[in-house]
Amino acid sequence: MTHDVSRPSTAGRAASRVLLALLAAAALAAAAPRPARAGAPEWQVYALRYATVPGFPVHDLVMGADTTRTLDIAMMFWLLEGPHHRRVLVDAGFYRDQFVNSWKPAGFVRPDEVVRRFGLTPEEITDVIVSHVHWDHLDGVDLFPNACIWIQKAEYEYYVRDDGSPAHGAIDTVDAHMLAGLKAAGRVRLVDGDRQGILPGLVAYTGGKHTFASQYVSVQTAKGTVVVASDNAYLYENLERARPIAQTLDSTSNLAAQQRMKSLASDPRLIVPGHDPAVFTRFRELKPGVVKIE
Repeated sequence: MTHDVSRPSTAGRAASRVLLALLAAAALAAAAPRPARAGAPEWQVYALRYATVPGFPVHDLVMGADTTRTLDIAMMFWLLEGPHHRRVLVDAGFYRDQFVNSWKPAGFVRPDEVVRRFGLTPEEITDVIVSHVHWDHLDGVDLFPNACIWIQKAEYEYYVRDDGSPAHGAIDTVDAHMLAGLKAAGRVRLVDGDRQGILPGLVAYTGGKHTFASQYVSVQTAKGTVVVASDNAYLYENLERARPIAQTLDSTSNLAAQQRMKSLASDPRLIVPGHDPAVFTRFRELKPGVVKIE
């Protein structure tokens, strides 16, 4: 007695259909946004725009981009509202006259005023996580008088000398002195390395190499994990085309960090780049210049 092995039995065909259905379900589950872990603190994430720099060269943002392209980039920082009345900023913009006069941003509003327009006082900001020491992310931290300032230990020690003077050129002199003064006042917390918890539900990561030890932050929300990339990914174009940022100390490390962001975020759309104006069209607008990341 022989069997036709070229055609599966009825039972075999049924088993194959079940297996295919299970594989399809698993694929859909893998592709679907991952919810926040059970019991994890839930935060709400907002992008706040405080200015626009018109006509910025895209090749200074995306490595290898056409040198004729320009973009009106968004100047923004991020507000995280969490449990126990924690109001955390990721970066704090800038406000000093030397930067405003030099860059002449359009539609400039001081970061503390942006926070007031959101509905909070500057005094209600409990923490500021500084992604890196560039003036447009660091300069505004002293506008928030009660905030604890979180910055990577290696970033601080590489750029700020003991006397408060700048050790390397990425940090402006006035901001180095300001940051050193805040540290002397006991308001600076040094984050020691990669994958470090800052507050429950907030984790800092390094490796983006925009500056010596620039950091980015994952945030647990009701919709899943958001990644605030800051300048470790300037634009969606960096992420979507796998292009390193143009201003990086290590392009290979920067690309690896962007890939890691995709594994951390519950959905790629929840990775928020540092200067892309499309952030304010891809997410729901609550008021002019404010969107909720969800």
